Amino acid sequence: MVDPLVVLTIAGSDSSGGAGIEADLRTFAALGVHGAVALTAVTAQNTCGVFAVLAVEPEMVRAQVESVADDLAVAATKTGMLARPATVRTVASLAGEGRLPRLVVDPVLVSSTGHLLMEDGGVDAYRDALFAQALVVTPNLRETAVLLGIDLASLRDEDDLAAAGRSLLSMGPTCVVVKGGHRVEGTATASSAPDVVVTADGAVTVDGPRIATRNDHGTGCSLASAIAVGLAEGLEPLTAVQRAKRFVADALEGASHWRVGAGHGPIDHLGWGRSAKPHAGDAE
Repeated sequence: MVDPLVVLTIAGSDSSGGAGIEADLRTFAALGVHGAVALTAVTAQNTCGVFAVLAVEPEMVRAQVESVADDLAVAATKTGMLARPATVRTVASLAGEGRLPRLVVDPVLVSSTGHLLMEDGGVDAYRDALFAQALVVTPNLRETAVLLGIDLASLRDEDDLAAAGRSLLSMGPTCVVVKGGHRVEGTATASSAPDVVVTADGAVTVDGPRIATRNDHGTGCSLASAIAVGLAEGLEPLTAVQRAKRFVADALEGASHWRVGAGHGPIDHLGWGRSAKPHAGDAE
């Protein structure tokens, strides 16, 4: 019997179970890998918003990572909410030491409801330290604008996203996934949710179905985690992104009619809302 691959998530906890480490672990389980954890923050939140954040000391984050890496053969790593600039730099240092292979960085700066999830100085820490250690980074439009110091309104179409991705690529990662979703003009339809993947070879649009649902909490966490699983399995970044996007679309569809909470509910990582298991493990 083959041992499962191990993927490490370094992220915060979501008390509602929809995003953060909870979403990461469900993604790992759904895609057949063992998830290990380094907790960076505890949040008090539900489907309507984030109400409190308590960050874990960077030294404790390092201790968690080292304890995992000293014992488990980590095949890929994903970061989510890091909360403090010092934690961002600690993670960058760990990556530089070779402890965080195939690193996917989801630069979580603010929640979808507008709650700040990073202390002052975090943006510089991502740009100056962590991005250079990343294989893939996965900012959404708001994060892209903040990281580049540009107006969100300037990210209008796929060309704008590709240009932004190239600017982020210059900070050191191998691949940038600018998550455009249905806000991208020219491709925004009732059925379209395009992201733009930028590498040294150029920009590629990865389209997918836009699911009509309010249950979209944790999609960014889940996408980055699914990408990390693909990288752990040896997929190239673009293929890993394509497969991860299909996984998230399936999970959105499965939860599209759920009523879990009064706000943005969780997605269906485990296929409860579908008659068959997710097919996201099948590469094109």
